[in-house]
Amino acid sequence: MTDAPDGVPVVVALDVGGTGMKCALVRPDGAVVHAERHPTGAERGPAAVVDTILEVAEGLAGKARADGLTPIACGIGVPGLVDEAAGVAVWSSNIGFRDVPLRELAATRLGLPTALGHDVRVGGLAESRLGAGRGVGHVLFVAVGTGIAAAHVVGGSAAAGAHGAAGELGHIQVRPDGPRCGCGRPGCLEAIASASAVGRRYTELAGTPLTAAEVADRAAAGDELAGQVWREAVEALADGLATAQALYDVETMVIGGGLARAGARLFDPLRAALRERMTFHREPRLVAAALGDEAGCLGAALLALDRLE
Repeated sequence: MTDAPDGVPVVVALDVGGTGMKCALVRPDGAVVHAERHPTGAERGPAAVVDTILEVAEGLAGKARADGLTPIACGIGVPGLVDEAAGVAVWSSNIGFRDVPLRELAATRLGLPTALGHDVRVGGLAESRLGAGRGVGHVLFVAVGTGIAAAHVVGGSAAAGAHGAAGELGHIQVRPDGPRCGCGRPGCLEAIASASAVGRRYTELAGTPLTAAEVADRAAAGDELAGQVWREAVEALADGLATAQALYDVETMVIGGGLARAGARLFDPLRAALRERMTFHREPRLVAAALGDEAGCLGAALLALDRLE
């Protein structure tokens, strides 16, 4: 975090997840001057979550003013389907949102111009402008965590799609006879290659519950079953990324989320597997995300600043 002199403009930024909210005051240059975290409390229902979001945002704006800073906008990133043009959280399985006009609610509560974006798209925005994709015109940010989703960023802007559902890379079908995904279809990418899927697959085969990180550790140590599960995930992820490259033809793919923390144990075999799948398409540069879990807040702030402009 960075100290800011009195009167410096800041954006109130919130990255709302299924279990927690990462919140910050962000300067227009991307420096975080204050950060805090709060539980989402999704089990209380969507109305209670909305109340919490508004209370936290209002508290952050008050904190800024008390510190002599000037809040100029608010940016909020949420999971699920988001109509960014209308400022509506259309649907979220994690939080239970259904057509919540969150931008209008926050703007009214704070008296500030407000932007609402999809959590992965705002993360991609931050990585493309401030992180691992900085200086690159065409970036695909892929978050591989509980699920898998992507943001296609061109010239610093992330496409939302006609219905707010662009970038659902996790629902590319890579194994038609594979496990059933939470969306209802069999063999979706996130049902095989997400961090949660890796842990679940090992547990099913071994009867011992492990996280994806633990599976990666065991695979690196020579555990045969862990190695099999890890290879299956890497191969499926390479299939998904090859499909994405056929669609988007990007210069750089930035991989973030929990699985990316495996480092070289993920990136070395993933690069090799992706290279094998390239025919006439250019092989993208494959890099780890640089901003960690700050990306969502930073991207929400950038989205709000874009809206001001």
